[in-house]
Amino acid sequence: MMLSWKQLILFLFIGCLAGELLLQGPVFIKEPSNSVFPVGSEDKKITLNCEARGNPSPHYRWQLNGSDIDTSLDHRYKLNGGNLVVINPNRNWDTGSYQCFATNSLGTIVSREAKLQFASFLLAAVPPPLPLLRTFMGKRLGIHSPEAHGDVRSSPVSCWTQIRVCPPSPQTLHLENFKTRMRSTVSVREGQGVVLLCGPPPHSGELSYAWVFNEYPSFVEEDSRRFVSQETGHLYIAKVEPSDVGNYTCVVTSTVTNARVLGSATPLVLRSDGVMGEYEPKIEVQFPETLPAAKGSTVKLECFALGNPVPQINWRRSDGMPFPNKIKLRKFNGVLEIPNFQQEDTGSYECIAENSRGRNVARGRLTYYAKPHWVQLIRDVEIAVEDSLYWECRASGKPKPSYRWLKNGDALVLEERIQIENGALTISNLNVTDSGMFQCIAENKHGLIYSSAELKVVASAPDFSRNPMKKLVQVQVGSLVILDCKPRASPRALSFWKKGDTIVREQARISLLSDGGLKIMNVTKADAGTYTCTAENQFGKANGTTHLVVTEPTRIILAPSNMDVAVGESVILPCQVQHDPLLDIMFAWYFNGALTDFKKDGSHFEKVGGSSSGDLMIRNIQLKHSGKYVCMVQTGVDSVSSAAELIVRGSPGPPENVKVDEITDTTAQLSWTEGTDSHSPVISYAVQARTPFSVGWQTVTTVPEVIDGKTHTATVVELNPWVEYEFRVVASNKIGGGEPSLPSEKVRTEEAAPEVAPSEVSGGGGSRSELVITWDPVPEELQNGGGFGYVVAFRPLGVTTWIQTVVTSPDNPRYVFRNESIMPFSPYEVKVGVYNNKGEGPFSPVTTVFSAEEEPTVAPSHISAHSLSSSEIEVSWNTIPWKLSNGHLLGYEVRYWNNGGEEESSSKVKVAGNQTSAMLRGLKSNLAYYTAVRAYNSAGAGPFSATVNATTKKTPPSQPPGNVVWNATDTKVLLNWEQVKAMENESEVIGYKVFYRTSSQNTVQVLNTNKTSAELLLPIKEDYIIEVKATTDGGDGTSSEQIRIPRITSMDARGSTSAISNIHPVSGYIPVLLFFIVNALW
Repeated sequence: MMLSWKQLILFLFIGCLAGELLLQGPVFIKEPSNSVFPVGSEDKKITLNCEARGNPSPHYRWQLNGSDIDTSLDHRYKLNGGNLVVINPNRNWDTGSYQCFATNSLGTIVSREAKLQFASFLLAAVPPPLPLLRTFMGKRLGIHSPEAHGDVRSSPVSCWTQIRVCPPSPQTLHLENFKTRMRSTVSVREGQGVVLLCGPPPHSGELSYAWVFNEYPSFVEEDSRRFVSQETGHLYIAKVEPSDVGNYTCVVTSTVTNARVLGSATPLVLRSDGVMGEYEPKIEVQFPETLPAAKGSTVKLECFALGNPVPQINWRRSDGMPFPNKIKLRKFNGVLEIPNFQQEDTGSYECIAENSRGRNVARGRLTYYAKPHWVQLIRDVEIAVEDSLYWECRASGKPKPSYRWLKNGDALVLEERIQIENGALTISNLNVTDSGMFQCIAENKHGLIYSSAELKVVASAPDFSRNPMKKLVQVQVGSLVILDCKPRASPRALSFWKKGDTIVREQARISLLSDGGLKIMNVTKADAGTYTCTAENQFGKANGTTHLVVTEPTRIILAPSNMDVAVGESVILPCQVQHDPLLDIMFAWYFNGALTDFKKDGSHFEKVGGSSSGDLMIRNIQLKHSGKYVCMVQTGVDSVSSAAELIVRGSPGPPENVKVDEITDTTAQLSWTEGTDSHSPVISYAVQARTPFSVGWQTVTTVPEVIDGKTHTATVVELNPWVEYEFRVVASNKIGGGEPSLPSEKVRTEEAAPEVAPSEVSGGGGSRSELVITWDPVPEELQNGGGFGYVVAFRPLGVTTWIQTVVTSPDNPRYVFRNESIMPFSPYEVKVGVYNNKGEGPFSPVTTVFSAEEEPTVAPSHISAHSLSSSEIEVSWNTIPWKLSNGHLLGYEVRYWNNGGEEESSSKVKVAGNQTSAMLRGLKSNLAYYTAVRAYNSAGAGPFSATVNATTKKTPPSQPPGNVVWNATDTKVLLNWEQVKAMENESEVIGYKVFYRTSSQNTVQVLNTNKTSAELLLPIKEDYIIEVKATTDGGDGTSSEQIRIPRITSMDARGSTSAISNIHPVSGYIPVLLFFIVNALW
């Protein structure tokens, strides 16, 4: 097509604008919607919304009933942005359909239609009485009662004069009053059905109905006997009862305005000529034979019948299909409600009314219709001049929608190159004047919908700024490369290529593509270089450059291989490559298709190797690491990969579903299912058991004894009867034993007669005339059942007949037989058996037990007491003569008390066996103590001996030896100290003891002397520690202070206890440090 110079300049100008600004045609954000304005409202205006976005910003205009609204001339209209504000709306002038137009430099779009309607409330003075009506309507409409406020001038309905009614406009939503005539009395028999007619007054818009019984606000309650139809407004009473007698008033409410009016009362009375007999149902309320329903709407089908008895209403589909869950039955089955109506809900429905006298059926068909809704919307299109446009919009609906198109708000004018077919718009040989805002409208008789989009027809010279060519393209030898050349150009540009300064021409390996690109196959090193693409159309030309680099292919020279490892091992999967030195290389590892994160999984995965190596080290391999590993090597030109399977074998997982299938007294039949084998087949199973008496889990004996890996059942044997067991199974494979299964449910083995006799049967002791028999009780796990006890059998030695008794407590460890005829310390044969609910068990081996002994009858003789110190007395005696009936002598008891004490509060000391002396310690000094002795055995104690006494010695002196002086040579130590003088209440000093030891030893040596000096022949090779005590008949006195004699390093040394911390020169050649440590060292 030849273009004029004016068109050329226009196209270039538009192209420049498109490059500099992001222009956009208008798109609605808000559209007006239907509105209802109440006449007489205190609000003096109404706003219809309209808002669109676009660049430049849109401006707005409105139409009412197809005519433009001039807001500059009519001051009742005002634009607020795109919103139209109607001031002081008037139903005569402003009722109708409104549309908003949004326009900018790129085009115009028109909104959907929005209807503005006016609602008026029309009232009349009709029964019920005027005060009630005024009060009722005043609450609804804000109308004030004259009785309360003196007049009705405050009513918002301007056309009222007293109770005058305004004539309704055809476009006004209104509800008139009922006619004022009184209604006739309805007379029926008891048991007869009746219909009270409502007869709603003239109105527009939908209504709802209710009935008042006698007086407002006592409304009729609907039930299975009474029904108010929302289609007719009538009240239906299936069977009249005496309680129904009264006045009935129909109440009609506008669902749009909520205005409510009341009709005249209809009296209902009973006839006196008898009761109506029973009769079959008569359906009075039923839905139409054919009822169209909109998609997505809520459909309500009414059905009610008169009859005696009261009929039962039921519903069904004629085709027998069940109702979906969404269907609800309301008003005691009088209403079938179908929410969100869809095409599958269409069909024939039946209402069945039935009582004991018969049944009746009403039928009707629901048909389906749907407003249009979009299947395919149109989208904004940018296209070059001289190209063709195919724009399709598709909508669904029933009936099938028809289509029409708008351009910039006006009907699209068709011509030879502009055609519409089945909703699709085709424009050929586009030019810039075709640009604009287009709207596709789909409509059927139930509604219409809009879809808007912008068509931009562009014309421009080639331009690489928005889609530049790649500066560098890297490919490998032998590959295929395509160099793109796609400048922005309208119409599309023609392209040619140069390599350096040489024009590229097509040949076997080189192709010039239709989109302007250059394709080179089987690339060689010689193809490397700089390539320039020049693009040109009638508006100009431009060029772009690409540098082609040809490299050697990357190859993996050491690839990972399949491996088979055990849990806990560490392995390396190699991945080493040979690559072109011009290329940077990058390694990545994929595990089971997921990229390995070396930071997150660093405890197991590590990448090792040099610059050409991407080896993967896996440490401490676990079962979860089994799978496919892929080494991916990537350069700027190519990528290669290699995969390997890693199988990790480990000990098997725990078996599952361990069950006890059968239980006896000593066996349990188990079954289980195999767990995971951890890639190593299970070769054996072991069964473990636990009881309340076992220490943890114990391996048990099974049949078969060795359970192979393919066997999943076993019988556990050698169980104890009447014990609660849990079982678990452990699987093993070549790697080792796995985790045990979860425990089975607890089961108890069956009861059986006991098999284990008590152990450690013995006895003896007790009181005179007693035979004491003892044993170790049988553990609970060996009692084999409930009702467990012991059978105790005994007889005198040499007698053949057993005496038996029963001990019923399973925990009792002894039995005592008392009889005056039992001789002391007589031998008895004894055995103990067991029993439970299932029978008796074995007896223990027979053992000999002696009866109780006779206590000693003779007191010890030749008692003597001798004081050893101020706190000790030794008591001695002769043994008593013994006889067989006394049994075994256990020992002697020594009783003692002091001169000031009472014999009853005496202290006791016992000695075992045949000892004939006892030491009394911890006594008070210089005090007389009395003592007596008696023998005892298991039967008791004998008589006491005669009482003897002894006086403890005085206490040793409390004064320690003082002023201890020492003089040491290398072979001996000479000691001197002051004499200790005893006080009157202290024992006389009869000598001294010198205690000495080396500092490195704990063993103390003692030197006795009756002087106040001592000589110790000691080699002074190390320190010595010495102390001195006075000795008396009452014991040793207080110790002197300890002295430390240091190791001798010179000829001699001397010191004393008073020389602590002083330095004494004892030689003209070597000074010696003399010090004493007064610490308790032993």
